[in-house]
Amino acid sequence: MLYAIIAVDIPDSLERRLEARPAHLERLRELHDAGRLVLAGPHPAIDAADPGSAGFTGSLVVAEFADLDTARTWAEADPYRAAGVYAEVEVRPFKQVFPPPAD
Repeated sequence: MLYAIIAVDIPDSLERRLEARPAHLERLRELHDAGRLVLAGPHPAIDAADPGSAGFTGSLVVAEFADLDTARTWAEADPYRAAGVYAEVEVRPFKQVFPPPAD
C-alpha cells in the first residue's frame, strides 16, 4: 500500500537540510531503485522552484510500504529527522487516483 509521509521543518532549517541531504537522498534512491517511490520533494518556503536562502518548510514522500507501522519506522529513521530538520512527521495511508498507478 502507498503512504504519504508529510514532514514540517523547524524554522530556519536550511543549513541542517544541506548537511543531511546526501544521506536523505540515498534513502530515497533506495526506495526508487526498489520500485517503491511514487514521488518525493520539499516544499519551498516561497513561491519559487529554487527558494535560495528562504529554504523549505517541509517535505512530502509518497511510497509503498508493507504497512503503516513500517512506513512510520522508515520515516522516523530519516536523516533529516536525526539532524533536527523536521519538527513533526505525519504518515498517512494514500490512495493514488491520478495518474492511474501501473498494474
